[in-house]
Amino acid sequence: MQFIDLAAQQARLRSRIDERIARVLDHGIYIMGPEVGELEERLATFCGASHCISCANGTDALQLALMALGTGPGDAVFVPSFTFAATAEVVPFVGATPVFTDIDLESYTMSPDSLERAVRHARREGLRPAAVMPVDLFGRPADYDALSAVAAREGMKVVADSAQGWGATYRGRMTGTLGTITTTSFFPAKPLGCYGDGGAMFTEDADLAAALDSFRIHGKGREKYDNVRIGMNSRLDTIQAAILLEKLQIYAEESEARQAVAARYTAALSENFVAPKMPRDILSIWAQYTLLARDAERRNSVLAALRSADIPAVIYYPRPLHRLPAYEDFPRDPHGLAASELAASCVFSVPMSPYLQSDDQDRIISVLQAV
Repeated sequence: MQFIDLAAQQARLRSRIDERIARVLDHGIYIMGPEVGELEERLATFCGASHCISCANGTDALQLALMALGTGPGDAVFVPSFTFAATAEVVPFVGATPVFTDIDLESYTMSPDSLERAVRHARREGLRPAAVMPVDLFGRPADYDALSAVAAREGMKVVADSAQGWGATYRGRMTGTLGTITTTSFFPAKPLGCYGDGGAMFTEDADLAAALDSFRIHGKGREKYDNVRIGMNSRLDTIQAAILLEKLQIYAEESEARQAVAARYTAALSENFVAPKMPRDILSIWAQYTLLARDAERRNSVLAALRSADIPAVIYYPRPLHRLPAYEDFPRDPHGLAASELAASCVFSVPMSPYLQSDDQDRIISVLQAV
């Protein structure tokens, strides 16, 4: 059993992907070829954004967003501690300071109350609140209405890290349209993944879109050798765009299949674990299906039972960022980050895929119920 079954998807699309790649080989434009522009248009249409700008990977997308917003020394960028390191690591690269916030345990996304405390703390530390970076963790959108209200009051921009959540919906809007800039990743394990690295940024602001386009190609101006900014090299390979074009065509159908898999898990496991519960106006894309055990010891027992049954399980994430050596000295919510620490000690994720077979899911559920 695979934790994420990419082979089943590839078997379904193999002939179409082969044809797409063959066209790229025929025209020979391997970087920023016509498929890249086509993909950007279709991604923007899918989520309802005005502009989509692709790039080399999801981490670059976050950094490019901060660069386009002019974020730099003296600025505070607020990030949840319970997330992958990429969210925070781009902040020091632009000279700014990451300030860690806690999460809401129901959603595992940034707590608006913690954000407000962290903003006040950052000001006392002499930092200028510049941007808030919510993460759509495990596929569920963050509480954008509440977080955006804090950001607007404090004069901050919202950079939505939707690496795990692109295509989810929040109160009638799709991720890609919920921040000043939204970023996503096409890492192979993501809900919409290519066969290498890839990323994209979405915005409603034409000037920001132009800046993002410039920064991703060495700060170009009217053409390649007219450098008007200090940029970086972050272009999407044409072959990856070709693969994503085929995957995007079945993305909505796969999302529906993910909803069915998640619903079966929740119905069977809610009595024994804290299972994800979605409000009616929020639809996760289910990048992962994550359960919360009663305590760390209980989680260890669960993981041992799953291993014995040859069922893969993963801990996202075993330590919150503020407990890692690279980030332990950065500012944080002065009330502490207790929810992030609890989640890190008790969560675990089980196989999730639109191609997860019902008999395999029954076996997973059976082992979890037995424990």
